[in-house]
Amino acid sequence: MNREVTLIDLGEKDYKDTWAYQEELFQSVLDIKIKNRREETEEPTPNYFLFVEHPHVYTLGKSGDMENLLLDEEQLKAKGATFYKINRGGDITYHGPGQIVGYPILDLENFFTDIHKYLRLLEETMILVLKDYGIEAGRSEGETGVWLGVGTPFARKICAMGVRASRWVTMHGFALNVNSDLGYFDNIIPCGIRGKGVTSLHVELGVNYVDEDEVRAKIIKYFAELFEATIKEQ
Repeated sequence: MNREVTLIDLGEKDYKDTWAYQEELFQSVLDIKIKNRREETEEPTPNYFLFVEHPHVYTLGKSGDMENLLLDEEQLKAKGATFYKINRGGDITYHGPGQIVGYPILDLENFFTDIHKYLRLLEETMILVLKDYGIEAGRSEGETGVWLGVGTPFARKICAMGVRASRWVTMHGFALNVNSDLGYFDNIIPCGIRGKGVTSLHVELGVNYVDEDEVRAKIIKYFAELFEATIKEQ
């Protein structure tokens, strides 16, 4: 099993271009797995972890409801935002500046073959990162992602998640609000969930800015520990 994960920081990159790049890496891993099965070979499959920050964009998962987008085409343009229907799970979400987005493209057969465990470990990664900042985060039953104030009238999501998997290869991932402009969430019903709010790390800490490089380093640290992975920077 190959537990080496290549870390690629894309910086700021358009959502559609990043999606195409994800698909390219995703397919390259699938192709190796198909070849191994067909030819009875044992070529190791690679694993990747992409970090990226997107310009303002709304994305709707394959099971999502268009009614959860509260803007029409002209209003999207006025907001400087784009919109895409995509092939991950989950409903609608927002990506934009100040948000750390991570796309692990892993062959889970290198780690464990359990998609629920995969999601729970991604959530646990974020919970441990937030704990380092003195923030108690957790899970909301039946709702993927990481939340604050669960069980109170002030429940709010700080990290959204949505993944796709085929032949145990993953793509898409998580979006952690660090220095996000939360006003952009007012234009959607986030993840299709009514009556619950959205927050970010800088709001919870009561500061103007949180060092995003520091947050990314913490994510990788806990991800590597929980997945028992070795990180190789590209």
